[in-house]
Amino acid sequence: MLYTGDDFMIIDFEGEPARPLRERQMKRSPLQDVAGMLRSFHYAAYAAYFAEAGAETLPPRRTLALTGTGGSPSRLRTYLAVAENAVPAPSPDDLRLLLDAHLLEKAVYELGYELNNRPAWVRIPLQGILQTI
Repeated sequence: MLYTGDDFMIIDFEGEPARPLRERQMKRSPLQDVAGMLRSFHYAAYAAYFAEAGAETLPPRRTLALTGTGGSPSRLRTYLAVAENAVPAPSPDDLRLLLDAHLLEKAVYELGYELNNRPAWVRIPLQGILQTI
């Protein structure tokens, strides 16, 4: 937690220490955290699948639905149900657009990270980008 001078902020919730501190201190949409959580589920599902099936294969959608990423819509609905009294909710179309923007931003960040640190894992954020666009 950081004290900004007039407020307290929790930073680095998404585990992105490469981002400048000033950027991590900015207040942003809670959908950014939701997108980070959904990307984490995506990563876990793909990493497990690739470890089992091998590096050259892409999992069928049914496999991923069973391993965690298929549950994302229900997790999002639960989040929105809890948050609806605290924050005015955007329309469903606007919500999808905002969430997709945060998912794409996160996946592009992950792509840069993997290119620099774990090139063999590049296929995970690439798959996330392809699913979002």
